[in-house]
Amino acid sequence: MAALQKPVLLGLRDLPVHGCPAGPGAWTASKLGGLPDALPAVAAPRPVCERCRQPLALVVQVYCPLESSPFHRLLHVFACPSPRCASGGERSWKVFRSQFLQMRKKEAPDTQKQENGLAAEYWCEGADDWGSDNEERPSPQLTLDFGNDSNSAKDIDWTSQLQDLRLQDTVPGAAVPVLPGVPSMVPQFLSYYICVVDEDDYSGVVSLDHAHSLLREYQQREGIDMEQLLSQSLPSDGNEKYEKTTIRSGDKIFYKFMKRIAACQEQILRYSWSGEPLFLTCPTSEVTELPACSHCGAQRIFEFQLMPALVSMLRSADSGLSVEFGTVLIYTCEKSCWPRNQQTPMEEFCVVQEDPDELLLK
Repeated sequence: MAALQKPVLLGLRDLPVHGCPAGPGAWTASKLGGLPDALPAVAAPRPVCERCRQPLALVVQVYCPLESSPFHRLLHVFACPSPRCASGGERSWKVFRSQFLQMRKKEAPDTQKQENGLAAEYWCEGADDWGSDNEERPSPQLTLDFGNDSNSAKDIDWTSQLQDLRLQDTVPGAAVPVLPGVPSMVPQFLSYYICVVDEDDYSGVVSLDHAHSLLREYQQREGIDMEQLLSQSLPSDGNEKYEKTTIRSGDKIFYKFMKRIAACQEQILRYSWSGEPLFLTCPTSEVTELPACSHCGAQRIFEFQLMPALVSMLRSADSGLSVEFGTVLIYTCEKSCWPRNQQTPMEEFCVVQEDPDELLLK
């Protein structure tokens, strides 16, 4: 029996972020660009590039608590905006996960159970059965908030307490070191909120004209018989017969990518916790042999990916910053572990797939 497909949420660019959102709930907003917001009692990450040692720029901030979990959960993705590191791969990218336990009053006596962030009977019902094919993991939740969450961190002025908080002696690359000649100014892309839609909402209204146009350009460049490819790619019975053609594997993956995103070409982010990534090029050993969580040893799972449309939206006020990629796959700890009293973000893992032909996705 085929496994049920995980739901996919799409992130779209929304209104610009004007200034710094006020209030302790600013971190509940998903956004691109700007500066990273910090969860209460957890310092905001300030990473540097492993190649040039310059501060990295925030690409996206995603507020993504998991259903039935007592934790607020925030993911930050950074990249080096320097032209010489524009195609630097994973060494020019960093991903951090921050969590904050918001306990309800009746749960306060059981705080100690949350030391590893995933006490099975507490984190979600049926957590012990995650290995069973008959049980589904809790659906992830992406939340858009414009910084006015009055229920978060009630009656506590976290802003004043965090002003002087800095990362020290944390994971490699997580803090900006104070070195001679290194600028203290953190580079910033223009910031916009991210709104969230369900990919299923776009089913039935897709137009493949744009995808076909791009693929015809690909045909001219690569010498592929596009008429044969397209005649076998849109079957009436719903099966993806195009995968049975004799075209190269890389071409099939690229076509599948373009066909899937054609319904919503403006998507900048695809979120599917424990789902399947949408590959742009053939996956390498980095994807098939993902490193385990550095803290608890659990395997990492796919959580979301950044999409090509985001590249042209990452602009700075002085037009001096840029990042290039095809898609960036983000993998996080399957248990979403969070040690008790943890005060620094935990580094996660990403895979950067370069654009096979930059001109095709413009």
